[in-house]
Amino acid sequence: MNGSKSLNINRPKLWTKNFVIDSVTNTIVYLVYFLLMVTITAYTMDNLQASPSEGGLACGIFILGALISRIFTGRSIDRVGRKRVLYIGLIFYLITTLFYFVITKLLVLIIIRFLQGAAFGVSATATGTIVASLIPNERRGEGTSYYAMSTTLASAIGPLMGMSLYQHGNFEFILYLSICLLTVGLIAVFFLKVPEIKLTYEQLERTKAFALNNFFESRAIPISLIAAIIGLAYSSVLSFLSSYTREIDLVEAGSLFFLVFSIIILVSRPATGRWFDQKGENFVMYPCFIFFALGLIVLSQTYNGFVLLLAAAFVGLGYGTFLSCAQAISVKVSPPYRMGLATSTYFCLLDAGIGIGPFLLGFLIPWIGFRWLYISMSFVVLVCILLYYFLHGKKAIRTQSGNFYNQQKQLG
Repeated sequence: MNGSKSLNINRPKLWTKNFVIDSVTNTIVYLVYFLLMVTITAYTMDNLQASPSEGGLACGIFILGALISRIFTGRSIDRVGRKRVLYIGLIFYLITTLFYFVITKLLVLIIIRFLQGAAFGVSATATGTIVASLIPNERRGEGTSYYAMSTTLASAIGPLMGMSLYQHGNFEFILYLSICLLTVGLIAVFFLKVPEIKLTYEQLERTKAFALNNFFESRAIPISLIAAIIGLAYSSVLSFLSSYTREIDLVEAGSLFFLVFSIIILVSRPATGRWFDQKGENFVMYPCFIFFALGLIVLSQTYNGFVLLLAAAFVGLGYGTFLSCAQAISVKVSPPYRMGLATSTYFCLLDAGIGIGPFLLGFLIPWIGFRWLYISMSFVVLVCILLYYFLHGKKAIRTQSGNFYNQQKQLG
């Protein structure tokens, strides 16, 4: 009993000034992303006479820019310096946002969107790498869960705010708001103290080589591959929910889906993060696969608003928990000097799954319809349980058992 109390007293501090500043900066980075992402297609069609497919290209090219920049940022962040890379990303993000004011042609907009996506990728990879170095190892799951709530908060507020401002104001007001937010982020980073990794001469030379392991962290690939598959399954919700709710005449309830989704994530993450640290990742990861699959099954059988929002709760609990815990695993299994690569590897594969999903799944919908699409994706998620066990889960059991034995030995 006394040993348990002393362990709680000696727990390293999580909520430091630097942790808060980095989390707030990450919220700003993602808030600007969502503000523009949900309005850019409508803007291109209303102001640049673009077709729906051209508007979709202007929207999606952003993700391509982010993917490419994440790969190169993860490779160079510890060579250049984590705080310096964050400054570069935010300044580039701000400059590309200012360029929107001079856009008169669709091609120019597409180029700006690609460059802005690259700036977003640099900024988001930097904030993720910095926070990984600020979170104590003993509180890795809890800290990552709290940090991931900054992205969840942006995903809840950003789309609602962006759509409302576009409907009742104009696109320029969204740009002014984005510029103000990014300026606040730049000022906040000035007060951020970042633990930098000092690379040895051998490590520095290895990072300069044009080799695959300088673009991806091999230890983070197994959990990141699972993240890519989970991201593909989630893209069925992200991309086709609005069409599905129109088909089943539940548009009003559908507009609340992501709000319920975000609330469930915000409420559950503190507990799931603590369980990750105290009981091990398997205790959290296996249920999150089941909850996500259950949410997709419920979604496929939706006939009224209550059931639709129940599906949102299950999807939020499953997918939302997976996101933060899988990110924590990717960092946990990697050496400290490769945290940047681990972070970029994880998000590159996750974003790739989310990005390619709509294209691949779009071919299935005319053949099987929306309901069978969601049933199919639930089976894909369940298959990930087996993948997780063989790629990480069985190894995590041994690690957790060893840690428990060492703790008991220390307590006498």
